[in-house]
Amino acid sequence: MKFKIPRSVLVVIHTAALEVLLLERADHAGFWQSVTGSLDREDETLPETARREVLEETGIDVSQHRLSDWGYTNDYEIYLHWRSRYAPGVTRNTEHVFGLELPERVPVRLAPREHLAFQWLPWQEAAARCFSSSNAAAILKLPEKVRTTA
Repeated sequence: MKFKIPRSVLVVIHTAALEVLLLERADHAGFWQSVTGSLDREDETLPETARREVLEETGIDVSQHRLSDWGYTNDYEIYLHWRSRYAPGVTRNTEHVFGLELPERVPVRLAPREHLAFQWLPWQEAAARCFSSSNAAAILKLPEKVRTTA
């Protein structure tokens, strides 16, 4: 079994009008989140991981839009029900936060094994809908991040 690497990305996909794309997890109906995913290989860069995960989970080609590293990480304890995906003894993950700005909503093609549904929500509603507190906190930084990277 190939274990997951405990380094991941969180990509907040949003429009210029600050609508945020959320995805409902297939393995936990009712759990809404932004795009997330772990490095596939130790030598995969974080931007590569972000681009790959966005394409895999949504069908959105990042090269057509503006991906930005928000310059901070979240270190958290891996939920017990997902720890079996990691090597024995691995209990923490470091998540690197990115933003992907789109001029407007674009078509989304979900990966059916990963997600059941998607929705575009105003940023405050999106933050309130997230099951993950670090995902919600990232979305709440959206107005500040858009101003500082404009």
